[in-house]
Amino acid sequence: MSGRVVHPASQGVGVARASGLRRPRFSLDPVYQGALAASAGAVFLVVALIVYEVARGSALSMSTLGWGFLVQTDWDPVQNHYGVLPYVYGTVVSSLLALVLAVPLGIGSAVFLAELASRRVGSIVSFVMELLAAIPSIVYGIWGFFVLAPWLRTVLEPWLIANWGAIPLFQGTPFGIGMLNAGIVLAIMILPTIVSISREVLLATPRTLREASLALGATRAEAIGVAVDAAKPGILGAVILALGRALGETMAVTMVIGNTNRISASLIDPAATMSSVIANEFAEATSELYLSALIQIALVLFAVTILVNALARALVYFTTGGRRDVGAAA
Repeated sequence: MSGRVVHPASQGVGVARASGLRRPRFSLDPVYQGALAASAGAVFLVVALIVYEVARGSALSMSTLGWGFLVQTDWDPVQNHYGVLPYVYGTVVSSLLALVLAVPLGIGSAVFLAELASRRVGSIVSFVMELLAAIPSIVYGIWGFFVLAPWLRTVLEPWLIANWGAIPLFQGTPFGIGMLNAGIVLAIMILPTIVSISREVLLATPRTLREASLALGATRAEAIGVAVDAAKPGILGAVILALGRALGETMAVTMVIGNTNRISASLIDPAATMSSVIANEFAEATSELYLSALIQIALVLFAVTILVNALARALVYFTTGGRRDVGAAA
């Protein structure tokens, strides 16, 4: 009997070789990576197809109207005069007004829910925010038209005109339907996005930051400030997502903004957005140039969305000092 000891691993290898078992030569890793790459590339393909189709549909308008389409204010389908500038103005102003109203309230609510409120209260409020996000936009439009508009017309707008009428922002006749109504409705619609994402980002911030701040003698408010500063990229990312929602909103804004193609400095006056004019007049476009002009508005809306998001991402980058986690958060 030999005294040599056989290692179990080598014995297993010998058994595998003796039985004819071999390691599989085919691996599913390349297939998995290819499927993921195809999924990511499909996003760019869809965007490219959308841009191509919209550009093809607006070719007649671009060749006929030229660059004057972007700077003219007349919109007269009978005379074939088309200018998109009032609609660009209405889209940008209504979205910025919604951000002015929603961002302070949304970030403040997120800080309270993540830092001060109990877990039970945070869960209840989060559930309510999810319900707000699930409400269809047409319901917001109905509420804005039948509930918010009468209150604005009889209470808020007369008060603003009486007390702040010297400012161009609050001059005019109280209709209840206008830029102010659209801004308030949009602010309510984008509020759940800001609150939910900002709260999750704050909850994901390491507790050690707050504990270290308290250990160094900071107050609770100062410790919360440290956490908010660390979560700034994610919070700004939530604001960017909310801005994208506000820029593209259609039905709710169409019902409450007044749909008037003019530029006014007053928030009380009626206005219109690019999405609202497409929704209102697309079914009525009988001539080829009329239809092509509406499709070109969609192309301009796409360009404005890209430009505003690029500026917002640049703001995030420079605000956070170019940290590497900005891109993931935004």
